[in-house]
Amino acid sequence: MALSETESGCSGGEGEADAIVEASLLGSFSESSETRALMCSLPEVHGDTLTSESATERFLVIMNRYQEQPHLLDPHLEWMVNIILDFVRSEQSSPSLVHLSFRFLYIICKVRGYKVFMQLFPHEVADVQPVLDLLSRQDPTDSETWETRYMLLLWLSMTCLIPFDLYRLDGHLESEGSKATVPIMDRILAIAKSYLLVSDSPRDAASVLVSKFMTRPDVKLKCLGDFLDWSLTTVSQTSDQSMRDIMMLDGALQSLAKLFKHGKRDDLLQYAPTVLQCLEQKHLSESSQATLRKLGVKLIQRLGLTFLKPRLAAWRYQRGNRSLAANLSMSQSATTTAAVTPEMETQEQEEDYDIPEEVETVIEQLLGGLKDKETIVRWSAAKGIGRVTGRLPKELADEVVGSVLDCFSFQETDNAWHGGCLALAELGRRGLLLPSRLTDVVPLIIKSLTYEEKRGACSVGSNVRDAACYVCWSFARAYEPKELKPFVTQIARALLITTVFDRNVNCRRAASAAFQENVGRQGTFPHGIDIVTAADYYAVGNLNNCYLNISVYIASFPEYTKAMIDHLISMKINHWDGVIRELSTKALHNLTPQAPDYMAATVLPQLLPMAVGIDLQGRHGAILACAEITHALYKLGLQTNRTVVDIISPECVDALKNIHQKLHDRKQYRGFGGELMRPAMCGLIEKLSLSKMPFKNDPVITGWQWLIDDTIKTLHLVSSGVKDSVMGAVVSALSALCEEYYQSEPGQADSQIQDVLVSQYTEGLKSPQMLTRCGSALALGCLPRFMIHGKLKQILDGLQQMCTVSQKEGTFTEARRDAVKAIAQVCLKAGVCANGSLDSNLCSENVSEVYGTLLDSMNDYTTDSRGDVGAWVREAAMTSLMEVTMLVAGSAPEILSPDLVKCMMCCLAQQAAEKIDRYRAHAGNIFLSLLHSTEPAVLHIPHREELLTIFPVTTMTSLNWNAPSQAFKYITELLRLPQYQRHTLLGLTVSVGGITESTVQFSSQWLFHYLRGIEKNNAALEQFGETLLIIFRDNLRNDRVSVPFLKMLNQILANSCFEIFTTQENHPFCGELLTLFKEFKRTKDISKLRACVTVFCGLIQFQGEVRKKVLSQLLMLLCHSFPVIRKTTASQMYEMLLTYDDVIDPEVLDDVMNVLSDTNWESDLATVRTHRNQLCDWLGVSRPQLKSPVQAP
Repeated sequence: MALSETESGCSGGEGEADAIVEASLLGSFSESSETRALMCSLPEVHGDTLTSESATERFLVIMNRYQEQPHLLDPHLEWMVNIILDFVRSEQSSPSLVHLSFRFLYIICKVRGYKVFMQLFPHEVADVQPVLDLLSRQDPTDSETWETRYMLLLWLSMTCLIPFDLYRLDGHLESEGSKATVPIMDRILAIAKSYLLVSDSPRDAASVLVSKFMTRPDVKLKCLGDFLDWSLTTVSQTSDQSMRDIMMLDGALQSLAKLFKHGKRDDLLQYAPTVLQCLEQKHLSESSQATLRKLGVKLIQRLGLTFLKPRLAAWRYQRGNRSLAANLSMSQSATTTAAVTPEMETQEQEEDYDIPEEVETVIEQLLGGLKDKETIVRWSAAKGIGRVTGRLPKELADEVVGSVLDCFSFQETDNAWHGGCLALAELGRRGLLLPSRLTDVVPLIIKSLTYEEKRGACSVGSNVRDAACYVCWSFARAYEPKELKPFVTQIARALLITTVFDRNVNCRRAASAAFQENVGRQGTFPHGIDIVTAADYYAVGNLNNCYLNISVYIASFPEYTKAMIDHLISMKINHWDGVIRELSTKALHNLTPQAPDYMAATVLPQLLPMAVGIDLQGRHGAILACAEITHALYKLGLQTNRTVVDIISPECVDALKNIHQKLHDRKQYRGFGGELMRPAMCGLIEKLSLSKMPFKNDPVITGWQWLIDDTIKTLHLVSSGVKDSVMGAVVSALSALCEEYYQSEPGQADSQIQDVLVSQYTEGLKSPQMLTRCGSALALGCLPRFMIHGKLKQILDGLQQMCTVSQKEGTFTEARRDAVKAIAQVCLKAGVCANGSLDSNLCSENVSEVYGTLLDSMNDYTTDSRGDVGAWVREAAMTSLMEVTMLVAGSAPEILSPDLVKCMMCCLAQQAAEKIDRYRAHAGNIFLSLLHSTEPAVLHIPHREELLTIFPVTTMTSLNWNAPSQAFKYITELLRLPQYQRHTLLGLTVSVGGITESTVQFSSQWLFHYLRGIEKNNAALEQFGETLLIIFRDNLRNDRVSVPFLKMLNQILANSCFEIFTTQENHPFCGELLTLFKEFKRTKDISKLRACVTVFCGLIQFQGEVRKKVLSQLLMLLCHSFPVIRKTTASQMYEMLLTYDDVIDPEVLDDVMNVLSDTNWESDLATVRTHRNQLCDWLGVSRPQLKSPVQAP
């Protein structure tokens, strides 16, 4: 349907969409000068593979731009062909230049199409012999030069059109020499036959050659019969089991099809029965090769046209006015014109003449082709049906139409329906489907527009619906408005239903284009222009937009309202795709205001039996639909001061109430079906609660609560893909249920229910099942304020205890995430009161505990097989901190102590400096939000003035925290602020020492930019060094920090950032570092040991006794138990001595270097130790002594 959209335009599109369309349309061939230069450069580039391929690729890029508009090349084709043929004809041209030239010709031919392009080849008498000779010299097996052979065959096809007998050329040739030559006719025939059997593209060109050559008057007399014999022999003696036979069959069938297409009927009629008989015996329709089946159908239809006299059927329907503008003007003036059947110039009077019996076989084969499993075969068969039917008498043609209509049976497959649609479109387009047949055809097309057949877990039928849209599009152009007028409403409704509700975007766009065509051509579709404007090609591309917005607009026109609702009820709420079912129910909610009485009186009673029916998917969709419609009716009732029970019948109210009990009694909450039923029922509970159904103190409330609680307890049994949606449905249902049915008085909870629920969910936080903990936490978070009142301490204690205990154990990460979210939700609902009760408000007595839990969660770095799962908790904690802080700052800022604010801002600064882009961005945005918040303003932020200088208000919108190139430039500025330095540097440590290239690059760049700024400032550098030591000391046993720290320290040392320290004798910074390194003596972590080696080599810069200690550490590592560490240490020491030439005495330098480089440090320890001890003596370091094992007394 893509062509139809282009052809019929796209009215009502967005300005931006129009601009896109215009931008893709080209005005002319703008690269003509570059193309000419490329072609003229062929003699220079052909010898070099690189330059020739470069030229070819560039030419391909240019030409491919014109694939959609090849006609723009027409004014330039002649000079392009002439330039290239000059190279081909030149005797000085090498074979490589000839082949490259033909490759360029093939590229042009591919874009423009061979039928147009081959006409540009010169076809004088003088061209026959050179082309034939050049083709004879080609190697058919050379895969590199197939373009040459393809183009030569097309050129030879054109030379066959010379109006002289070919024997005249033979006589001229024989007179030139004594040696007898093969006649040109025989040579061409031999070449054509040989190339029909090859396996590459020249086979297609050979079939063109046959169609041109065999239809010559002189050739058909001598060779046609023999060639047909050869072709039929090839067809009958080959099978479709081997690749070679398939190619031979392909060539023979192609040549026969083109021959019967271009040849004269009188010449071929005598051979047609024989060919047909051969094809019947071959049973091509049973072949496994789609290409062969397609060629068989093409040949069959050409045989059928040969059997029938070429004539235009006098009975065919012809639309009188083909002008769209005239048609519109006529429809506006409400005048109609009768269909005109002009006299045809070559029309024969309708007469009875004998139809060959073979035609019946042909039509039978074509009808069979309509049901083929491949689209290309069905499409070819449909065109064949149209062509053959156009030559039949009216009665026989009507029988063919009847046979086509038989494809539309529900006993047939989707292939038959698709083929039938294509055939009907062809018949209608050709005027062979008379208006009298429309009463039979239109209902079938309406069914086809919504055809869908379930296959396993999915369905088939999108191609049928697309083809049905094509039928509607073709009918719009084929028939007068008065012919289609009785069917306008049906067609318009069906097309619009497909436009907005079809799952497949291609079908929605096809239906939109067909509707648009009908609006333009017929002019009788209700509200056509308005709808076309709203439901254009681009608007229907988004499925949500179609269901939730466009459908509402279209349903506002009464002609379409009920049809759309009925379609959703009958076809979509029981759809196999859950997304479609859910969208359908939301669409029904939105459509309810258009027909509230119809929904209440007709639709809801239809849905209620389905809601307790047998079909799982239908039951799921119906329950959701009942919920949405009821809620929509409730909202409509509010406008007229009516309750929902005033709108819905008592029977429907009882049926809604009884759905849960029926499902429970049938045990339909269990197993796979339960995964659909539980969230659907939770949705029903939520909507009925929001609709204020009069069920208070009814036993059904107990049943609903049981379902919610049981779902939370059994969440671990639910499939992983739907856990989140089930949990979300449960939480929403619980919140609405409590709000409506658990208040004894407005704003006061039913104390018995409150005690039970709060105790139950706080106990659920201790469950061994993680998802039960998650559900319980979220349930506590969603409770309304009156349910929390008096229970706040119990709820917060439970949530905080679960967070603290599970974080220490490193388990239940997702549960901690949800508990952290729940803490904020509970606090927001409870509200803040500085002197309030612990059980009712967030107050001065419990604010520190809440902040303590959230701040501890900011340091959750739990990892498992999924990676850094603690990041989920940190993200939730950041969000919760912001929400609680804004709440407290706005209501009772006095309970927010400076220490709490400082800890919060420092933790956010640390997270904003870390390596994971998403969480860095989240922390950075929250940091800026708190800093720049004015209503309310957050008090006690440390260094507020300096922060506002670093982060002006414009950074809230301009700074992209996700981009390391932007974020670290700002975050490293916090290192200048004493209270933020440690936390910021801790975050930077894992970024600078990480493995993500961009993060490492930019974090290192801006860290060193800061260090270069303080390298002359001894006090600032001392402070920075002290902060480094604190971080190292605090995280010695934390590999998440210690390994990146060592990598970062190595970079700092390599960049000579501590140059002031290195000039001082025995600077304490190096000594303290060496003391801390003793913790790593017994580590088995290879990465940590390697990092230690590189740091030791960097510490060699420090003067005094510490240098001896560093050398001693390195020499001990030369005898480490891991060979890879010994080898790494030797290599690093070698580089160290090359870098720092003042480390050892120059007299022993060469000896030391030789030992380090020549020794095999991976050999046994005894050998290695000897070399190591020698190095100790040269370097003036005492030899390490092996500790003797202590014997037991």
